[in-house]
Amino acid sequence: MLEIKNINVSYGAIHAIHDVSLEVNDGEIVSLIGANGAGKTTILRTITGLQHADNGDIIYNGTDLRKIDPANIVNLGMAHVPEGRQVFTRMTVMENLLMGAFMRKDKENIQKDMERVFASFPRLSERARQLAGTLSGGEQQMLAMGRAMMSNPKIILMDEPSMGLSPILVKEIFSIIKECHEMGITILLVEQNAKMALNIANRAYVLENGSISMSGNAKELLNDDRVKKAYLGA
Repeated sequence: MLEIKNINVSYGAIHAIHDVSLEVNDGEIVSLIGANGAGKTTILRTITGLQHADNGDIIYNGTDLRKIDPANIVNLGMAHVPEGRQVFTRMTVMENLLMGAFMRKDKENIQKDMERVFASFPRLSERARQLAGTLSGGEQQMLAMGRAMMSNPKIILMDEPSMGLSPILVKEIFSIIKECHEMGITILLVEQNAKMALNIANRAYVLENGSISMSGNAKELLNDDRVKKAYLGA
């Protein structure tokens, strides 16, 4: 579904991403783990066109995303749940969710998807008329995920969905990620909580200093001594 080939990304004189290649197959959960500053967010932003790649290829279902305007990538079936949630704080929960469906033309199905989101996130249903800026951090993360689901995506790129959340909320967010997957949505998950990310994924990549240092079956990486030492506190 998604193939990244030898991309390089720079911020001025800083070479942030070095010849990174990865792939995500239809129906998978693929996790990208690594320390703070490794370049995980930059990779997601580059995939969705928010950051320019110096070179390399980003192919999504046969389409070269580097030639597509970021605003139109949503129409191809790709959604991005950004780091830090980035909800529209002065809009209601309902308005935020409708913004997720802004590019859709199948208006008759939008209400069905709204009901599906509210079924997945009952707290959003309870707060449908509440301003997003007044929600807790966990509720805002639910809203960001729900907004992405409203675009009716084939693939969702999730950036640090557990950041700043309590352990109970982290479990809840990861159960929703599983639920999205069971709905047939492919997921590329960037996550600092390596244990949770590897437990949920089919495959995974380890990013260190802007380069892929390891990749493979997620459960095998979970039991790899190098991964345990670096990311699991073992």
